[in-house]
Amino acid sequence: MSSPAFCCSANALSNLERFLQCVTPIVPSRTLPQSCFNDLNSQWQPPHKDNIEYFTLKDLWNCYHEWSAYGAGTPVMLESGETVMQYHVPYLSAIQVYSNKSVAASRNRREDSDGVECESDSWSDDSGSDNLSRSLSNNSSKAWDAASEDSSSDQEGSWLTKDRLGYPYLQYTEKSSPYWRDPLMIKITELARSHPALMTLKSVDLSPASWMAVAWYPIYHIPNQKNERDLGTCFLTYHTLSSSFQDCGMEYDDIDIGKDMCCSDLVGTILGEKSKKANSCCISLPPFGLATYKMQGDLWLKPESCDDYERMNYLYSAADSWLKQLNVHHHDFNYFTFHSTL
Repeated sequence: MSSPAFCCSANALSNLERFLQCVTPIVPSRTLPQSCFNDLNSQWQPPHKDNIEYFTLKDLWNCYHEWSAYGAGTPVMLESGETVMQYHVPYLSAIQVYSNKSVAASRNRREDSDGVECESDSWSDDSGSDNLSRSLSNNSSKAWDAASEDSSSDQEGSWLTKDRLGYPYLQYTEKSSPYWRDPLMIKITELARSHPALMTLKSVDLSPASWMAVAWYPIYHIPNQKNERDLGTCFLTYHTLSSSFQDCGMEYDDIDIGKDMCCSDLVGTILGEKSKKANSCCISLPPFGLATYKMQGDLWLKPESCDDYERMNYLYSAADSWLKQLNVHHHDFNYFTFHSTL
């Protein structure tokens, strides 16, 4: 699925808003048969729902197929009034997948009368704890690692229990230099060889603690512009992988997945009419967190308004809060923070 055409239509948007809009994956929505409702974790899904919409991880990865090959294009308006198309390539920065079934339980395959598989049967034979640590990148450069040694300390008394967190299936954190990384789709394909459920899991199978971070690095812009340093800005976006957040209201408090497991829905404020487009047939996964690197000026922000600054601060704080609650040392987030100019 390529970047939707309507992501580039709103001239009133700031360049930051356009970027967030154009890198938001929109995945096909599917309806879960009621015969599969009993397989859901009641702590992750709102009770007494007649219809439950979900998406498959395979459909989500398909959104990044063309972006990984050619880059995701964002129309950027320069101070001169000219508009260029800036392309960023997505790289998988980090991912954590927690499921509602253990590896052993998930071997039992059951299909409903419509042929919809209620449980995945393509899990790895490895235990969750092994999977959780095995996929850490080991090809890191020392220079790239040194920038983020100030990791957050371990948190005591975490609210996270297995019932709420789920069973660990995969954790991957990229630590190598951007010059040595493979685009997101290539990395997902590589991980799926040892973790095949990455291609079969449904969003309703995943706990609210399942998430991914995507690093967006610029590759080129058309037409070519000289001395536009801000066109080299890199972004780090955070996306939930769970259906638990699809019905969340538009709240702007700090994310507290321990309190109500509901992250902020920025669709209405950032994406405007796009949220209405992603309704019964599609599910939109806008970033709930953001960090930037090499943003040296105000090109991406509206100079006459403080809304973009507040939005960036909010999204950064949301990402920081999320990582601290899950006690995650995210290499790219620490690197972006250490080198941030804002």
